[in-house]
Amino acid sequence: MNDPSESRRNGLTYRDAGVDIDAGAELIRRIAPAAERTRRPEMLDGLGGFAALTRVPEHLREPVLVTGTDGVGTKLKLAIDHDRHDGVGQDLVAMCVNDVLVTGAEPLLFLDYYATAALDVDTATRVITGIARGCELAGCALAGGETAEMPGFYARGDYDLAGFCVGVVERSRIVRGDAVAAGDVLVALASSGPHSNGFSLIRRVLADSGVDLAREKELLEQLLAPTRIYVAAVQRLLAAGVAVHAMSHITGGGLPENLPRMFPRERAAGLACHVDLASWTLPDVFAWLRSAGGIDDLELLRTFNCGVGFVLCIAAADAERALTELEAAGEHAWRVGTVVAAGSSTSMDVTLEVPGEGEARIHGAWA
Repeated sequence: MNDPSESRRNGLTYRDAGVDIDAGAELIRRIAPAAERTRRPEMLDGLGGFAALTRVPEHLREPVLVTGTDGVGTKLKLAIDHDRHDGVGQDLVAMCVNDVLVTGAEPLLFLDYYATAALDVDTATRVITGIARGCELAGCALAGGETAEMPGFYARGDYDLAGFCVGVVERSRIVRGDAVAAGDVLVALASSGPHSNGFSLIRRVLADSGVDLAREKELLEQLLAPTRIYVAAVQRLLAAGVAVHAMSHITGGGLPENLPRMFPRERAAGLACHVDLASWTLPDVFAWLRSAGGIDDLELLRTFNCGVGFVLCIAAADAERALTELEAAGEHAWRVGTVVAAGSSTSMDVTLEVPGEGEARIHGAWA
């Protein structure tokens, strides 16, 4: 046993308290090449300063900054428990940049916050390399971040993540939803899985069902698939001049909660979305959750994206062109529904009705 008087004679260090400054420096050294690959020409300096200096892109006449922040949530617990740290960085970036994207903005800068009990440089390198990879996919720069060691606050081996994105858009090109009208077509972009939402329920279903993810490798892969980043495809669509009236990132609350957010408040009461549930097949991971958890369809739709990660509201005349552009950009896209006048009837056999106000309703049975 160490003699306390020996520590007093030699003097306590920060490492004695559980914080390793040298480990932090080693982490910065390791992640520098990955961060450098995300560098944009507008940046005036690299990692290591107190703040990041960046010019606004010169091609914009009246630039408007757009900001977003998010985390990964309890998906991290599954990643930590199964040593799957490489994809959660992309999750973090995606949750932020996809939110910024709905305004029509291009993501410009990204910053991360990584907090843990004691810094494991190997694990942190895997996580932050994934963040840099997500930034590359989104076309934004990893401008900086913060690594916090907090012994006694987090359990050993645990960590948490937060992300912060700054985007920029020409003021005249902001997508606000002002032009949304009955007859517009809703175009869905496929998700890669649950993305980063609903994992508290997922973990409850896993616990109740007794499934062993160490044996069920395919299920684990489906649950931890990194969140898809839609920036490149949607920016291509906007650059092509397609009449995009509104967009929705399908996150917590699923289709019923996120589709109404496309409508400006003053128009919400007059419009509704009719989503044809028969237009796509429920992916296996969600079908398993529904069955193993005994989850009813509306609860499933209100908790998970159910295979739809992003929705665009397109003028009917441009719908086919939009699908062509999106598929050329590598997205699986399809007509998922329409915008209708609130309270109007539908001929669809299986429909999720999402009014601007009130409760979502399912008509028919989802197979």
